[in-house]
Parts: sequence; C-alpha cells; structure tokens
Amino acid sequence: MKFEGTDRYVATDDLRMAVNASVTLERPLLIKGEPGTGKTMLAEEVADALGLELIQWHVKSTTKAHQGLYEYDAVSRLRDSQLGEERVHDIRNYIRKGKLWEAFESDKKVVLLIDEIDKADIEFPNDLLVELDKMEFHVYETGETVKARHRPIVIITSNNEKELPDAFLRRCFFHYIRFPDRDTMEAIVRVHFPEIKKTLVKEAMEVFFELRDIPGLKKRPSTSELIDWLKLLMADDVSPEVLKERDPAKAIPPLHGALLKNEQDVHMLERVAFMHRRQNR
Repeated sequence: MKFEGTDRYVATDDLRMAVNASVTLERPLLIKGEPGTGKTMLAEEVADALGLELIQWHVKSTTKAHQGLYEYDAVSRLRDSQLGEERVHDIRNYIRKGKLWEAFESDKKVVLLIDEIDKADIEFPNDLLVELDKMEFHVYETGETVKARHRPIVIITSNNEKELPDAFLRRCFFHYIRFPDRDTMEAIVRVHFPEIKKTLVKEAMEVFFELRDIPGLKKRPSTSELIDWLKLLMADDVSPEVLKERDPAKAIPPLHGALLKNEQDVHMLERVAFMHRRQNR
C-alpha cells in the first residue's frame, strides 16, 4: 500500500515519501504549510489513490477532543425519562459516535483526517495522545472499550497558528509542505487547466510570484488563490498582454480580489502605485 500521487494532485517526492513513511510506521502524519497549499486535499487524494474511505473531522475553536470519540446526550435522556419513553432504559441510545469511533469500528482500513488541529484549545492534542497511540478508548457510560479493527491512516493538518505539545509531536511523522517553486506550480496549474494558454500561464505566474515577493504583505496569495485567479482570467478572456504590462503605477493586477484577501494589502499596493506616479510627474 504505497501512495504515488494522483492525476489531480501534484505530490513532490518528499511528500510521497512522508505519506508512505507514516503508513509504514503506523503513526499519524502531521502536515504543516501555508494555508492553501493542499494539506486537506492531500488526505482526499491519499484515500482516493489507495481506494480507502475518507473520514473527515474538521476541528473548530470550540471543538473538544472527546467529541471525536463520542458524546453522551444526558439532556435528551432526561427529557425522555420525563416523557416515559421506553428508549430511556438503554443508555446506548444517547451515545453519539465521533469520527474516531467511526474510523475504529470500520470493517476496512480508512483514512482519518483531523483537519486544522491548531484551531482547538492547546490541550486538544494531548487529550488524544492515548487514543491515537493505542488505537482504543473507553466509553465510561457503557463500560465498553472501543478498539480499532484496522489501524486507520491518520493525517493531521495544521496552519501553525499554535505550537503543538512535544508529547504529541513525538507520536507523529512530520512533514512541512514547502511553497511550490515555479516548475511545480506550473505542473499544478496544468492539472487544473490542461487547455490553458502557455503565454497566459507564463505572465500570470510572473505577476503571482512578484506579488508574493512584495515585503509587508499581510496575506501572501497561495496556490488555491492562484487557481481561482486563473479561472477568472480564463472566464473573462483576459489577454496575456494585459498581465505583461509591468507598469508600477498600475500595481493592482486585474481581478485582484482572487489574490488579495484583506484591505491592508490592497491599500499598500495602491500606495505603491501612487508614490510611483508622483515620482514620475
């Protein structure tokens, strides 16, 4: 069972190695990288390439670790007891299975994605140490122990918003997705737009990487934003010549809303253009 990439996802050699090392070691694969570099999509493509089901647990700031195991709905049970419902006598009716439980009880090996783990409380990763290590957990309300029938391939993503605990890191195989170089980025573009004009790609890439290199940008455009921008350029039939013009007095690229995601960056480029026009009066 080896991951070799897919037709829809350009995986570098070191990324493929990381995925396969994680599978061999049977340890969670911790993926970090800039937002928009394909971390979540990696789990989808690993599942597709290996022919496995994908179970996704998208973490929020309010998510607690036990929700990935199960939740006991005591309120519903109390209400049903007041109404004289028969189901109240079986506590299992009020146990809601979490994503880890789903993965553990699956009849086949699955890919489990724990997405953006750094959004949750700092104790969240530590609260899952034993469960991810031993692949089992105890259900206190029923007294049963849930063990994984088949050890899932666990992929955990992080945008590096918080430092993760050392004890958690020791149990993972780590890989940082570096921002693609121009050749890799062009290959990614070709996957999404096989029929795109080479001249449009060339000029769009020049604008894109020049924009990323501008010092002081609060949010540098990412791979996903380049894909969105190219889709708009193609839909509006924007000529490569329009992008080829490198006039600093016109620093804002066309359809820049796909690339720039906050007003500070837009205003900064507008100031650059304004200062250049003043200097050339």
